[in-house]
Amino acid sequence: MPKRHRLKLYGALCKLQRVAFIPQRLKQTFVITLCALTWSHSSIALDTSPLEVYRDYISTNPALLDQHRRHYLSAREALRRGQMVNYRKYRDRLHGYALTPYLDFFELNRRLRRLPIDDVDKFLQTHPNTYLSSKLRQRWLHQLAQRSRWQDFLNYYDASVVNSTSLQCQALLAHHKTGDSDALNQVTALWNVEHSQPKECDGIFKAWISAGKRTQTLNWQRFNKAIDAGNRTLARYLAKSLQGQQLVLANLHLEIYSHPHRIRQRHRFQQQTPAMQKIILHGITRYARHDPMTALYEWRRYDAQQLFKDQQRLATQQQLAMQLVKRGHQASADKLVSNIPQITSDKVTEFLLRDALKQQDWPKIYRYLQHLPAAEQHSERWLYWQARALEKLQLAAPNLPTPTQIYTQLAMQRSFYSFLAADKLGSNYQLSDHPVTPARSVTLAITNHPTTRRARELKAVNDQLNANREWRYMTSRFNSEEEHIAAAKLAHHWGWHHKTITSMASAKSWDDLRLRFPLAYNKQVFAAAQQQQVSPLLLFSIARQESAFAETAASPAGAMGLMQLMPKTARYTAKKAGIKYRKSDLLKADKNIQLGSVYITELLNRYQGNRILAAAAYNAGPHRVDTWLKKSDKSLPHDIWIETIPYKETRKYVQNVLAYSVIYGYRTGTTPAMLSPSELEKTL
Repeated sequence: MPKRHRLKLYGALCKLQRVAFIPQRLKQTFVITLCALTWSHSSIALDTSPLEVYRDYISTNPALLDQHRRHYLSAREALRRGQMVNYRKYRDRLHGYALTPYLDFFELNRRLRRLPIDDVDKFLQTHPNTYLSSKLRQRWLHQLAQRSRWQDFLNYYDASVVNSTSLQCQALLAHHKTGDSDALNQVTALWNVEHSQPKECDGIFKAWISAGKRTQTLNWQRFNKAIDAGNRTLARYLAKSLQGQQLVLANLHLEIYSHPHRIRQRHRFQQQTPAMQKIILHGITRYARHDPMTALYEWRRYDAQQLFKDQQRLATQQQLAMQLVKRGHQASADKLVSNIPQITSDKVTEFLLRDALKQQDWPKIYRYLQHLPAAEQHSERWLYWQARALEKLQLAAPNLPTPTQIYTQLAMQRSFYSFLAADKLGSNYQLSDHPVTPARSVTLAITNHPTTRRARELKAVNDQLNANREWRYMTSRFNSEEEHIAAAKLAHHWGWHHKTITSMASAKSWDDLRLRFPLAYNKQVFAAAQQQQVSPLLLFSIARQESAFAETAASPAGAMGLMQLMPKTARYTAKKAGIKYRKSDLLKADKNIQLGSVYITELLNRYQGNRILAAAAYNAGPHRVDTWLKKSDKSLPHDIWIETIPYKETRKYVQNVLAYSVIYGYRTGTTPAMLSPSELEKTL
């Protein structure tokens, strides 16, 4: 910075002694520090406001920052208790602190029912384009709608920033109430959907219906959408509004939905119309889930009677084939499939392929592979199985690649199937670790972004929910992959590993293994591994797969923490191991990793150290794994057993845990094989 500019800024900074928001006891230290920085090598812009400079000062002063955090928590608690004098005392000490807007939001939110328009306006103007302003706007709009303040509602409603069906409905009602004659014409698209809409839509729907906009044609359309989506409750409700032949057909469809075996009463389904054909096809496919052989018999009778479209016939035959295989009627399924010109459903083809793999019927496997779309045939998964089939069948032709060629191609990548292929060749794994570095300007912009500062401070005061929301709000507005990478590196620097991983995924940047596979909570992992005599690579891999290192993760099923333990499993494990336990401990890294390591060790002991079975049991439960082993009669090679795990989630889980173990070996300076000799040799 030129000397004349430094002098100019020096003078401006010295005037900060008169700025009211800086506590008197800090002004002298603050000004002296900033003047020194400016004189030497400061990069502070000349147009930076005093408040922004002070915010920077807070963030770089650990003692002051810690004090602000304590004041913030005290203010938040006082506000929660309704102790407004104490709240004001602590709030007034927090000028310039990143989380001050949260206190203002919480305080204002308490008063929204009193419609404090001026205060809402001030907050929205002071904090534009932020997560809190978006949240306040939505809550404010709901208050205005409850009070029927429709013109005020429209003044604040902004469709570009409010992504909510309930508010969209209320906006249309506001337009209608304020005399917009076109508002009701926009309701049809909101009403004519396969699911029920929020109760906030009832007002505009009522006005739309009263205006005669709801026709029998629309009722019939929505009924069919609800049926197709399996929303029987909505379908029954809509059927009440139908009339004449449409009502008869709707009731017949609902009857078949609940009692699919009645499709055998063919005299009731003679009408040759598209609506009747839809009922028949629905009945056949639902009946096939319970009795596929009888459903196949009925299908042949109906197929001879009705003129189904080719696409309808094909879809029904494919569903019948899948249900026949599920019930063990492989011969009937093979006969049916042999008469189908082409299997168009990837789901059905993959199901048939996996059943053929269970049987180790290599000619059938190879045949079904040819039914896959070209893109799927060239995926890593099915390329691997093509090589296995060619190998088993000893097929060779000028137009066919050799198994070795396919394995060599696969082994150049970094994935479960690539590692399997490398094992086939006896070659080294290719890890493809390429660190990424975003431009410094992008990194600085993300680092200094107010949202970033709020997220970091929210994390520091243990408000993980709002920290996640702030981060998500910011990253959802990124316009480039480089911004996501810069955010990932910043989160990594903070030790916020979950956000590092998700940001790298958002950037579709897969090859920086340090960021994508961090050695998170390494002290706890290595300590637990040593105590349980289990591989730390396995613990890292399970935590990475289960929660991507989100310490407070909670699944819809109730699993909690880094290693996603169910409370019941954790309680049982803790009791058996003599470990003190409370449910809240699962959200603490130390205790979660300790209990997770004990549980996976127990599973390893149960399955003689086999990580394939232990990982599957960790995800799906040991009782299911025992059932699968019983069905396979322990006769399947390891790769086939994994590929034919009935649950897609568990199949992917096992593959990832095994592949991640290789990557974490690399991250810790070792080069382990993905599978041990005993895991390779043992049939399952």
